[in-house]
Amino acid sequence: MPISMYQASVPVFVHGLSVLSHLLRQGEAHARDTGIDPATLVDARLAPDMLTLSGQVQRASDTSKLSIERLSGVPAPRLEDSEKTFAELYVRIDKTIGYVKGITEAELTGTESKTIELKLRDFNPTFTGMSYLFTFALPNFYFHITTAYDILRHKGVKIGKRDYLQLVT
Repeated sequence: MPISMYQASVPVFVHGLSVLSHLLRQGEAHARDTGIDPATLVDARLAPDMLTLSGQVQRASDTSKLSIERLSGVPAPRLEDSEKTFAELYVRIDKTIGYVKGITEAELTGTESKTIELKLRDFNPTFTGMSYLFTFALPNFYFHITTAYDILRHKGVKIGKRDYLQLVT
């Protein structure tokens, strides 16, 4: 039985965002338990030219909601990239999950061959819906979740592979 565009996107994005929220909760607990300022984690980055933890969450959110918007044609909520606290990051994730969960299978039916054209500075690729989802959107989404995980690990948060792979709802 073939996998649908819905099955390959909506539950995958919801699960990844739920895992991201779990990772942030672990980071927030670490800050509380060790007495460090939570802002030091939210503003942490792996390298000077990389996004902060909050930036990684924003990009994971944007990637999931804009991918669904591009495929379905259903407008995604516009969210400011102004989150400075764990609480604000949870709100962003929850809003994104709400939007993604609101997409129906019918809204994604037939999008495998839809033309998706991106205009990203000096990178302007064109995809079919299926190639966009599998070769651009999902890898980009997981890149930002993995980088968020790596930032938290780098800062001493006790998370591991089970936290990253866990089944959360």
